[in-house]
Amino acid sequence: MRKIYFSLFMLLPLQLVFAQTKSPAEFLGYELGERFTPHHQIIAYFEHVAANNDNVELERYGETYELRPLVLAFVSSKSNMDNREQIRQDNLKRIGMLEGNPTGKKVAINWLSYNVHGNEAVSSEATMMTLWELVNPSNQATKKWLENSLVIIDPCMNPDGRDRYSNWYNQKKNKRMQPDRQSVEHNEPWPGGRPNHYLFDLNRDWAWQTQQESQFRLLKYNEWMPHLHTDFHEQGIDSPYYFPPAAEPLHKQLSAFQHEFQDLVGRNIAKYFDQESWFYFTKERFDILYPSYGDSWPMYNGAIGMTIEQGGSGRAGIGVYTAEGDTLTLKDRILHHHTTGLAIVEVTSDHAEKVVDEFQKYFNSNRQNPTGKYKSFVIKGDQNQEKLAELLNLLDKNGIQYGMGPNRSGLRGYEYQTGKSASFAVSDKDIVINAFQPKSVLTQVLFEPNPELADSITYDITSWALPYAYGLQAYALESRLDAGRAYEKTAFNSNQVSGKPLAYIAPWSATVHAKFLAALLNEGIKVRYAAYPFEIQGKSYARGSLLITRRGNEYKADFDKTVVDLANQHQIALSTSNTGYVDKGKDFGSGDVHLITAPKVALIGGTGVSSLNFGELWHFFEQELDYPLSILENDLMGRYDLSKYDVLIMPSGNYSGLGDAGTQMLKDFVSKGGKVIAIDGALNFFANKEGFDLRTYDSEDEKKEIEKVQAAIEREERIADQQESERLNISNFAAGAIFEVKMDPTYPLSYGMDGRFYTLKNNGNRFAYLNKGVNAGIIPSNEAYRTGFIGYKVKSKMPESLAFGVEPQGRGHIIYMVDNPSFRNFWQNGKLILANAIFLVGK
Repeated sequence: MRKIYFSLFMLLPLQLVFAQTKSPAEFLGYELGERFTPHHQIIAYFEHVAANNDNVELERYGETYELRPLVLAFVSSKSNMDNREQIRQDNLKRIGMLEGNPTGKKVAINWLSYNVHGNEAVSSEATMMTLWELVNPSNQATKKWLENSLVIIDPCMNPDGRDRYSNWYNQKKNKRMQPDRQSVEHNEPWPGGRPNHYLFDLNRDWAWQTQQESQFRLLKYNEWMPHLHTDFHEQGIDSPYYFPPAAEPLHKQLSAFQHEFQDLVGRNIAKYFDQESWFYFTKERFDILYPSYGDSWPMYNGAIGMTIEQGGSGRAGIGVYTAEGDTLTLKDRILHHHTTGLAIVEVTSDHAEKVVDEFQKYFNSNRQNPTGKYKSFVIKGDQNQEKLAELLNLLDKNGIQYGMGPNRSGLRGYEYQTGKSASFAVSDKDIVINAFQPKSVLTQVLFEPNPELADSITYDITSWALPYAYGLQAYALESRLDAGRAYEKTAFNSNQVSGKPLAYIAPWSATVHAKFLAALLNEGIKVRYAAYPFEIQGKSYARGSLLITRRGNEYKADFDKTVVDLANQHQIALSTSNTGYVDKGKDFGSGDVHLITAPKVALIGGTGVSSLNFGELWHFFEQELDYPLSILENDLMGRYDLSKYDVLIMPSGNYSGLGDAGTQMLKDFVSKGGKVIAIDGALNFFANKEGFDLRTYDSEDEKKEIEKVQAAIEREERIADQQESERLNISNFAAGAIFEVKMDPTYPLSYGMDGRFYTLKNNGNRFAYLNKGVNAGIIPSNEAYRTGFIGYKVKSKMPESLAFGVEPQGRGHIIYMVDNPSFRNFWQNGKLILANAIFLVGK
């Protein structure tokens, strides 16, 4: 393919090829590959091309948290562009997402996405070369391809991350290319350019859509439902180039054509790479299982989803030495991605009609006869309504249909809570989701209780079933169950100010209640919570219920209006009481009704800290709780006055640099009344250390027993084949294994959990029950295991282990969270545990 376009450049001066449209080099003032282009200049080039070509349209589909534009370029023949809306509607009609019959010609829709990881910055550079070649009037090949295909280009999915990287690199790079890996330009500082503003990995957010970049993109994606989606990436410097077919495990519900076309794409790319003697590999490392990637989510939506990986990434800069002593340049990397992009456009055009037909077949066959084991899913309606609303919001984002249940009894299905088959009945208040709909496969994948692994060596987590993530009682059926009627959202009845009640009472069982509490505290309103359930005026209230009393808020101007307005804003139904005398439980003046003082919270970030876990917490405070947060640098902890804070959060990470002085600093902070929340890898800082109660084993006898089992396993592994070493290594890891955690319902950390929580275990850590603290959440035995891959070495250590513990020290507390309770912010139910830790524990 290189010969198609580069020979044209040599034969004709660029200004004669197309007098109005400038090449990237002409427009930018430098050759692609000499430096990294700022995002605004990439957008400016796309605007320039669109302004000078009637077969290109640019559409702004959203913006980032840092207010950078997100854009799509639509490129096709002039006639296709004139009929772009009909092409879109015809496509949706073919797959049942729009009523009616298609009337236009079959045009393959080919979506190319670049730079989802900001420091994989070659991608956006390559888009300018590819866009230029698609509009080059002298390139007859691309003209032909665009006759039966529509190309959609997203030049940069993560502008904030890209500019974080490119601005840093352009400041640090040498005038003369310096390929020495030890040079500063090849070593990004924390947190690097890979994630977005809130340090989320956008390539793992497709299904969950926690970030606004993902939300904007998926709205547009669902409007078009492309036939192909290609996600351009970079990998390690010493890896050559990866393109499809994908590696195992591949989900069982991928169609034969999806497999076949990945192979066609791979062979077409290989043809051009072979002509240039470029190295590459296929069918390794990058699997298609986890449903929230830029290849898997489109696959589960019927497209040919593909990941492309160029060697290089953030460490490569404009040039770097490889392990073999070669110099990998940015120009090389741009050319590789550009060649791949055009090869995909070519092979799509060559098979355009079949691509469209197979896409239609995929949806029709799955809608009429779903192939997955479970055909229907029931979410019980007589449970937490706020959590139900959160789940339905996610289904809406993904275009998944649902309705209200028919009144049926005598049904049998997989009960998520117990992990076993059980009998149950369906009422007209239950939610029914079945796979007989356009989003059939995606529905089954997101709800499947036990994803089948063709291979346990996978690139990401292996379980994600939504009922566990949202903490909801649900069932999966192997038979079809249709909704009895369309879903009707119950309208929220706004609270009205009536008189001056002694107290307003709000529930505490979902994340939205924590948002309401944060809003009240931000307004300076004093709030209390009940440590015991109580009954008053014929109504029952659970532990943790919020009491917003007139006492203590007498001097708050517009007290009633503020409380009611905030409750209406968050759609919280308030109860009121004109007495503090309860019928059952503790009166409002009891010492067991605790005042919630607005905590001053600090979050540790910086070198050694997991940027992903840090970002999850940062996003939770800013975008969900909307609560003030100070951010401290891990490297500078010795310089801070911690007495300014009430809560110190340690995300997963390595805190060994704190040393003995840092340890004493934290102990002093806690003993004086501070609260430390340690998550995941942060627990290693405290484990088995003098002065803390967190231990790997409960006793020497337990340690010897577990080590004996481990030693026996290792003896058997000594004679295993060397090539099996990777498979043996994963026996020490957990990849998204779900365990039911037994929560202490009487302790504040557990309020709103109904005595259980499903933890998503992504580490091999194991800790014993605390001796001098509260074991608020435990895994009593391996009967608590529900689904997901966990290595046999790790699983053997799980019985009688800690999930959540609270160690009192002096006047303060250390809260241990063995697993990340709100993983990637899609593990929704764990956010309430975080809120409990921040606002309630220790009061």
